Amino acid sequence: MEWLTAPFEVAFVQRALWAGILVSAICALAGTWVVLRGMAFLGDAMSHGLLPGVAVASLLGGNLLVGAVVSAAVMTAGVTALGRTPRLSQDTGIGLLFVGMLSLGVIIVSRSQSFAVDLTGFLFGDVLAVRESDLTLLGVALLLALGVSVLGHRAFLALAFDERKARTLGLRPRLAHAVLLGLLALAIVASFHIVGTLLVLGLLIAPPAAALPWARSVSGVMALAAVLGAAATFGGLLLSWHLSTAAGATVSALAVGLFFLSHLASGLRHRRRARPVGVAARAVTSARSATTPRPNET
Repeated sequence: MEWLTAPFEVAFVQRALWAGILVSAICALAGTWVVLRGMAFLGDAMSHGLLPGVAVASLLGGNLLVGAVVSAAVMTAGVTALGRTPRLSQDTGIGLLFVGMLSLGVIIVSRSQSFAVDLTGFLFGDVLAVRESDLTLLGVALLLALGVSVLGHRAFLALAFDERKARTLGLRPRLAHAVLLGLLALAIVASFHIVGTLLVLGLLIAPPAAALPWARSVSGVMALAAVLGAAATFGGLLLSWHLSTAAGATVSALAVGLFFLSHLASGLRHRRRARPVGVAARAVTSARSATTPRPNET
C-alpha cells in the first residue's frame, strides 16, 4: 500500500490534491450546465480568451489571476452582447471572439522575449506548484460558485430545457444566461493556473458528462461529477508520480477516461435490461406463430 500513499505524504502533492478537489467541485457546478446546454465550444473559447489578460499581467509584473479575471469579464460581456444580435448566430459570435482574443494574446506574447515559460504554464498549468494562498482563493471561489448555483438554480434549469417557459415564468432568461456565463468564467479562471487552459475542459466537461447517465437530477449530476473529478485528481496525481508524467495532463486524461468508462458501462447496463425483454418478445412471437393456423391447414 506504500505505492498508494507515499506520493501524498509530500506537502506539495497534498496541496495539489486539495486544489484538484476544490477545482473539481467548482467545475462540477458550472460544467453540468455546460453539458446540459451544449456549451462546450463556449467553454473552450472562454478558456483561450484569458490569454490577453494573462499576457499583459505577466509583462507588467502584475497578478496573473487579475489579468485572467479582466479577460474573462471581457469575454462574458462580448458573448452576451453578440448573443443579442438577431442576424448573428451565437456560434459565429463566440468563434469571432475566440479568434480575436487568442490572436491578441499571441501578439502580446510575441512582444516579449521571456514569456515562453509563463505561456507553457498558462496552457498546461502546474498543479504541483499550488500554494496555500491558492487554496484559499479556490475555497472562496467554490463558496461563490455554490451561492450562484443555489440562487440561480431555478432560472438555469428553466433556461436549459425551455427558454420560452423561463420567459413566461418571469425568470429573465437573458439575465440568467449572463449569470451562467459568469459562473463559467469563474470556474475557468479558478482552474486555469491549476490544469491550464488547454486542459481545463477535461475537468469542466468530462466529469458531468460521465455522471449524466447515472444521476436522476441536475443536483445529482453535480454531486457525482464532483466525486468523479476528485477521483480523477487522486488517480492522476498518483499516476504522474509513479510514471513521471505531467500532473495536470494526467488528471485531465484520466477524467476523460472515466467518461468513456462511464458510457461503456451505461451501454452494457441498457443492453442487459433490454435482453430479457427481447427474449420474452421472441417467445411470444414463437408462441403466436405456433398457434396460428397455416393457410393449407384451414
